[in-house]
Formats: sequence, structure tokens, C-alpha cells
Amino acid sequence: MDGLKFLLPLLLLAISMPARTEEIQIDVVGLFTRAALLEVNGKQELLREGDRSKEGILLVSANSREAVIDLNGRRMTLNLSSRIGTRFKPAEMATVSIPLNDYGQYESSGMIDGQSVTFLIDTGASIVAMNATDAKRLGIDYTAGGPPHEATTAGGVVKSWTVQIDSIQLGGIRVRNVPAAVLEGGYPKQILLGMTFLRNVDIRQSANLMVLKSKF
Repeated sequence: MDGLKFLLPLLLLAISMPARTEEIQIDVVGLFTRAALLEVNGKQELLREGDRSKEGILLVSANSREAVIDLNGRRMTLNLSSRIGTRFKPAEMATVSIPLNDYGQYESSGMIDGQSVTFLIDTGASIVAMNATDAKRLGIDYTAGGPPHEATTAGGVVKSWTVQIDSIQLGGIRVRNVPAAVLEGGYPKQILLGMTFLRNVDIRQSANLMVLKSKF
């Protein structure tokens, strides 16, 4: 039993379902600053920069002249009234199972922009958060985006910067363009995987196990 107890915190399962090939039709109906109105297979959907449709279409950027979308790693620039017909494979529906550790927390290894990190899964955190030391180690220039805000932590009020992380990966689940907060000082001690990542997955908890399943 002691050996099993030692191994459980190291358990991380990633299960992929077979992808299927589908036909998709994309029409650009409207273009706006940082948003685009797309018609996908006859249904209209307004996407803002960073949003992803249920078909897996990510709006990378948009203005009144054009929109840049990403579909399974393939970027395309579309103008008003552009129409695309393509066959594609939807992103694999990956599942990650994380056991409760000895401290009553869900902790897992993962990656930020291809670099290994350890996450503390925190469904109560509205945003992915890390301290300034971790941000520097990961090469995140958190001061480039503008002046800091104020954030209240257990240690008091500190400076906080909002950044955009290109890619966060947990097992087989990968999410792009994730907003995150960088806090001055040593809090949080571990990188918190908050809702700016977790809103892209379905979460299920049973006994001492948290199961995350990608939505896209």
C-alpha cells in the first residue's frame, strides 16, 4: 500500500480518441476591431480574438480589413466575403486524469511555451497565475504590456501584470493564447492553472481523481 501511495501522485493518463475527417465551410460575414463574424457550415458565430469555435477555428486577430484564423495549426488570412471550403481533422479529444496528492491538492507537470513546469490545478482562480521569478525563468517579458495593476495576496497588496501565454499544455490537452497574471514577489509559490485555461476543458471529479477532457 505504501508503494501504491507513493506512485499515485506521479500518475498522469492521456487518452486520445481517433480523429475523423470532416468537411467545413467558412464564410466571413463581418469584420470588426478584434472580432469577426463567421458563418461556419451555415451557422453564424461572432468570435473575438483568442476565441475558438466548436469546430476548432481560433480567431488569432481581426480588424476592419481582414481576419487571421488558425485551424489545426494552419493559419489563414481572410477578407470580407472570403469563403473557404476544406477538409480537416478536428483536434483530438484528449483526457487527462490527475490524482489528489498527500496535501489534498491536484498537482501535475505540464508545459508553458514548451518549457516544463509544475501546475497546481485551481478551479477557484479566475486566471492562470505565477510569480515574477517563474515568469523570468520562462522568458516571459511581463512588463512589456504596460503598467501594472494591484492585486491582493496573503502577503498584502502587490503589483500584477497581465500577459498572454502562447501555449499551455497539460498531458494531451493544449490551449493557445491563454491570459495569465504575473505577480510581484514570491506568491503564488506554484503556478496556478486557473480558469483562463480550465474554461477550455470539461472537469469531472470522483473520489480522489480529477479528470480533464478537452472541449476542442
